[in-house]
Amino acid sequence: MNLLKPPAPQVRPVPRPSRMLKHGERLLEPNVYVADLGGRLAVIKDYSRYRWTLLAPFARILVRREARVLRLLRGWRHAPALLGTIGGLALGMELVQGEPLDSDTLQAAGTQLFQQLRGAVASLHAAGITHNDLHASNILVCGTTPVLIDYASALRTPRWLRSLPLVRQLRRSDLANVFKMQQRLTGEGPTPQQAAALAEPTWVRALRDGWRRLYRVIKR
Repeated sequence: MNLLKPPAPQVRPVPRPSRMLKHGERLLEPNVYVADLGGRLAVIKDYSRYRWTLLAPFARILVRREARVLRLLRGWRHAPALLGTIGGLALGMELVQGEPLDSDTLQAAGTQLFQQLRGAVASLHAAGITHNDLHASNILVCGTTPVLIDYASALRTPRWLRSLPLVRQLRRSDLANVFKMQQRLTGEGPTPQQAAALAEPTWVRALRDGWRRLYRVIKR
């Protein structure tokens, strides 16, 4: 009988940053940087500082969830390509060469760009995925093409659950954020019909107001 312990699995080391994009400061917020990954420049979302902590399982779940969404979106021109996961606590993605939607060079973004963006969000929703964190710094513009990044908060819903009120509200919230950006950058708001479709139901407003009151009590 062989009593020797089997060799430990080889874990690919997390690449060394060449350019830091963001230091993770909040809870379960990764460091984000550019690094060489197999001879290719990549954006790395790195949670490895949690490796020996009680938060490590939660960090691994975040990596797996985002990787799963990016695999589903493989080949879609409005999302970065997944290059792989590293040691379960880091995620490597294609480096998208674009400008954030809120950059000074795009302050005069045209309505055509936002038509594309609304179409991209509609395609995402048709695939059963809501982004749930759509704001200007999570949208890069490559030429005239918007690319949605940061799918850490994204949710994929099975077809049989997509008509639930909460899921419909998540889709509504994604589109409402697009129109808010459009109005801020172009001055053009939604049509009355679009505004009516995006209006929050009474139960959503009640939940939000209740949370605000509870938060004020907690802060005291």
